[in-house]
Amino acid sequence: MARIMGYIAASLDGLIATEDDNLDWLFKYDDMNLGEYDYRTFLKRIRTVVMGRGTYDFIAGDSSSWAYGDKRVIVVTSRPIDNPKGALEVRSDVDALIRELRGLDDGDVWMLGGGQLQMAFLERGAMDEIEIYVIPEMLGSGRRLFPLTGFRASPTLVSAQTIDKRCVRLHYRF
Repeated sequence: MARIMGYIAASLDGLIATEDDNLDWLFKYDDMNLGEYDYRTFLKRIRTVVMGRGTYDFIAGDSSSWAYGDKRVIVVTSRPIDNPKGALEVRSDVDALIRELRGLDDGDVWMLGGGQLQMAFLERGAMDEIEIYVIPEMLGSGRRLFPLTGFRASPTLVSAQTIDKRCVRLHYRF
């Protein structure tokens, strides 16, 4: 059975982007040495990438090439995607998608992007683990790591490590 994983960076004040979806604050850390926790190493374990429409639109609007060519990519949306940037599938029913993902056995699933879809999975008990990279930046306002929905949980801390550039990696299991 595939594990459903989160891998995300957040500012010290719990934000993942500025109000205008700017990530320049995070790009300052692109050369950070993550060692065994490097994004490329993480991505090797992943077979399926799941993202919401907002994340897809953000990625599709970027001029760089599609980074998920060898992965199954699923975008959760109720609106059609005309001229997709890369090969992808569309789903609109989160509960049906979770059942589908739980049936996979060809690699792990990465919940890519913002906290709204991740929260939908958490609320349904469908997120297995999350790695959060806390970046020593205070944004003051912007998009929260997780929306406040009233959901409560007490995940198990697997590990916490200080990494390069005064950043901290937190790994939790649900």
